[in-house]
Amino acid sequence: MRARDLAVEFPTVTLDSPALDAAKLLAEQDLPGLIIVDDDRRPLSILPGTQVLRLAVPPYCQDDPALARVVDEAHADLFLRRLGDKTVRECLPEQPRELPVADMKATVLELAALMARTRSPLTAVVDGEGRLAGAVTLQSLMDHVLEL
Repeated sequence: MRARDLAVEFPTVTLDSPALDAAKLLAEQDLPGLIIVDDDRRPLSILPGTQVLRLAVPPYCQDDPALARVVDEAHADLFLRRLGDKTVRECLPEQPRELPVADMKATVLELAALMARTRSPLTAVVDGEGRLAGAVTLQSLMDHVLEL
């Protein structure tokens, strides 16, 4: 089986999308991550859901988990509001990582290796022109592999 056989339509965001809207999309659709595309639908970045959390959780809580315990429950429940008016562009990591993108002919093993290497639960699948054709999630990949 090839990437073209496993790829499904997947929601995208742009660099100028509000970060809070992107987080809501992630939650509402139960997505493993977000694919960020340019105006031509070429993947620019993939943000796993855990990276979205890193953008919202105060750095002092990430550095010292004990400090997260001192925040009262009412305020702790509001941490995503820290994203405020930021855009997705403002939330991207400073150091870009390898982009988990595969072509339509990639095999299941190639997809698995790419996900493992990039630590991404999501791989963008692109057509011959580099435009997003769909995505393969870790869940769908594992479902396929385990049914064999």
